[in-house]
Amino acid sequence: MTIPVLRAESLVKRFGGFTAVDDVSFELMPGGSLGIVGESGSGKTTTARILAGLEQPTSGTVTLAGRALEGDSRRARRQRAGRLQMIFQDPYGSFDPRQSIARSIAEPMRLHAPGTRKEHRARVAELLDQVGLSSRVGEALPRDLSGGQRQRAAIARALGMAPRVLVLDEAVAALDVSIQAQILTLLDELRRETGISYVFVGHDLAVVRYITDTAIVMRHGRVVERGETERVLRAPQHPYTRLLLDSIPSPDWDLERVARDRRALDPR
Repeated sequence: MTIPVLRAESLVKRFGGFTAVDDVSFELMPGGSLGIVGESGSGKTTTARILAGLEQPTSGTVTLAGRALEGDSRRARRQRAGRLQMIFQDPYGSFDPRQSIARSIAEPMRLHAPGTRKEHRARVAELLDQVGLSSRVGEALPRDLSGGQRQRAAIARALGMAPRVLVLDEAVAALDVSIQAQILTLLDELRRETGISYVFVGHDLAVVRYITDTAIVMRHGRVVERGETERVLRAPQHPYTRLLLDSIPSPDWDLERVARDRRALDPR
């Protein structure tokens, strides 16, 4: 029996009197891709930040490769970073603006991956090539790159850690449609080549349908639907999931019906 590479059990996160994540559980299998879907305020990004250790849960556990991820110590963060990496919607802020892209990719490798400086340089060159970037781009500063190039660089930096899981929080939302397609194709190829697993957080259902195998739908911090992505999006069982699908613009879009269905979900 295959053991999940990532398991979240009964996650709860409260900020004062507000509950952002409420009893969220799911599993991610090796080489799999899980979508976390919902509108702004659904709790999906807070859930992703808990997985990455950027937020500590009020209660509940995260298990990665059979080991519980606990605590916020330097050692705990380092252990987590070696097995799980996170890609943000806009990776610009995660790069040192004074460092070249190649140096930014190499720096975490020196902390987590054994090897000489020469070996790290060779690995950086491999990673740049793997994500479709040239050595010239590697010599550039973050500000000199396009949004798509920065996202590819962020993926290369994450892969340099050889993580088991990559958490992508709205990773293509800020990109033009054509660049989105390129990044999604890259991610699909990388998963097939490396066996890495993805947690893909997003609100664009077309993107989620393409890149994930299974999905959970979150609303007000809770999971309201789960299952194989195609089933969830083709034959949704929960009215909120149906509302998300009905909210996608189309030639026969019925705005009045969408507004009516939303009022039914949130009666005053």
